[in-house]
Amino acid sequence: MIWKFPRESILKKNALFVQSIIDERSIQITFDVLSNPESLRNEIRTKILYRPQFLLAGYNDSSSQNQVFVFGKEEVDFLQSLNVDQQITAFSNIFDKQVACIIISNSLVFPDYILELLNNRNVALLSTDKDISVVFDVLTSYFNDQFSPQMVVHGTLVDVYGVGILLYGKSSIGKSEVALDLVERGHRLVADDTVMLTNNADATIMGTSTRIAKHFMEIRGIGVIDVRSMFGIKAVRFQKRMEIVIELVEYDPNEEYTRTGLEQSFAEIMGVRMDYIKLPVYHGKNVTVIAEAIALNYLLRTYGYNPAKIMSDYLHSVLQNEPIHEDKFSNQRLVNYFQGDRE
Repeated sequence: MIWKFPRESILKKNALFVQSIIDERSIQITFDVLSNPESLRNEIRTKILYRPQFLLAGYNDSSSQNQVFVFGKEEVDFLQSLNVDQQITAFSNIFDKQVACIIISNSLVFPDYILELLNNRNVALLSTDKDISVVFDVLTSYFNDQFSPQMVVHGTLVDVYGVGILLYGKSSIGKSEVALDLVERGHRLVADDTVMLTNNADATIMGTSTRIAKHFMEIRGIGVIDVRSMFGIKAVRFQKRMEIVIELVEYDPNEEYTRTGLEQSFAEIMGVRMDYIKLPVYHGKNVTVIAEAIALNYLLRTYGYNPAKIMSDYLHSVLQNEPIHEDKFSNQRLVNYFQGDRE
């Protein structure tokens, strides 16, 4: 079974200003701006960084428009091997690509006439002392995140034993109350009510809260509470990879629910699959403990131990009158000889 959100409205950025590279505090690179301030409003429209070696040599390749070009020692050495007219011709091929920004790594420099040419073309020019490999690693990660598909869902995201669980279900079914109980038991809240999901490199789904909601939580009958202020920094996380979707539904006696766990169900979110569990709830059911058990069972399966499969193999052995391996059971009774209750 593959489960999907009933209404999956995906958001995606089409462009990014060059200014955002400088403003982003998480980017641990200091850039010097060598162009006019107006150039920082240029739009970057692709996440791919490019070293324009072919363009400088005169070959018009398939690089994209509005891209970020990165110059390292090889590109600068090649330019220095050309005379002034040849250098200007080499840059004309770059201008045909409507380049948004050029980054010079390793504290390398351009001649003044090239700087003037770039300013006249309103190309953003940034310089850094970092190695070109560092520039590629950091900015590739940043662009991948900024241009990744995103969506907003109504649910609660919690970290239970290091497993990211999204509690999903209709309004008033008890998602926030379960999350609050989990926090009280030592687990961590990521986002309540409004969860921002991001497809990170088509491999994982990352979740966070919104700037408005932060770590506030609405509990019916009480109102809004601040989880971080009440329980401390240990009770919250700013982001978490999502690994399980638990859909809370009202118990229906006429519906079949999973009993063995042998047939695994999946949720597909923006093309990424993860575990899905449809959990019926009713008055008096301890959903908090079940959520903890789901997280621990997920960790067991992650490390290669599947309780449902082991139990199924054991039952199959019994029914087929096959010998049972000694490291599982020695006979039909788990304890062969009772010697008092000393546990």
